[in-house]
Amino acid sequence: MARIVITGGAGFLGSHIGERLLDRGDEVVAIDNLCTGSLGNIERLVTNSRFTFIEHDVSSFIWVPDQVDAVLHFASPASPVDYLEMPIQTLKVGSLGTHNALGLAKDKGATFMLASTSEVYGDPLVHPQTEDYWGHVNPIGPRGVYDEAKRFAEAMTMAYHRTHGVPVRVVRIFNTFGPYMRANDGRVVSNFLVQALAGDPITIYGDGMQTRSFCYVDDEVRGFLALLDSDQIGPINIGNPGEFTMIELAELVLDVTGSSSEIIFEPLPVDDPRQRRPDITLARTLLGWEPEIQLREGLERTAAYFQRALG
Repeated sequence: MARIVITGGAGFLGSHIGERLLDRGDEVVAIDNLCTGSLGNIERLVTNSRFTFIEHDVSSFIWVPDQVDAVLHFASPASPVDYLEMPIQTLKVGSLGTHNALGLAKDKGATFMLASTSEVYGDPLVHPQTEDYWGHVNPIGPRGVYDEAKRFAEAMTMAYHRTHGVPVRVVRIFNTFGPYMRANDGRVVSNFLVQALAGDPITIYGDGMQTRSFCYVDDEVRGFLALLDSDQIGPINIGNPGEFTMIELAELVLDVTGSSSEIIFEPLPVDDPRQRRPDITLARTLLGWEPEIQLREGLERTAAYFQRALG
């Protein structure tokens, strides 16, 4: 049994990670300021005696008593709606929050895992994206607050590893979806599913030919833990290499939900990437990981969750 701290532990990904760790017998300390996470996400966890929740903003000093074996830094607004509304908080959690979480890991002699993102690749000029690609990011654009926060966090993580010997893991996360996403989080899968279930028009931004790769959360978390339990530093892409246009995704959502919603088009946001697809060669060869759940099955599971959650 390990004792593991998860920052952002009441968020979409953090709550799933906590659940998986508890299932395998670990003790979990979840830290979250609830700016995008929610107590509802961890309602299924709080009855477990090995789960502790601390409401705290990790941009301020972090203190956790007793032994800590790993610190998983997953705190951050992670959807464009959130980080465009909270640009300074996003930069602070990527910089000060990462510094504080690394300080906790250093003090406890713990392994540190950074939740980085495919956004470090920006609007990529290399396709699919490999971990040795340095990216094509607009640092002063509105999306730059998230992209650069994560790029800085990677640099800080590696500095602590080289300077202080902190064992680290860096995971670059591609589009992930599944139960416990917020209905209004602005991510494309939740947007499309909620709109389709309500019979509202499905809103596609741009011409709909931009692509993304979608990984179901169970697969994603399995990849996280494979990296955590390995001796690999990373960065390592964890995502599904299946690539879909927004039009293809919308049509699949309509089919899965049986909705008759129309598809409408709105202008493309500034710096929105035209394509995104992970090269997962490293994950396959070094971790023995690859996704197993196809997009349709994942959408069916997520649609069922939203039907229950939204009544």
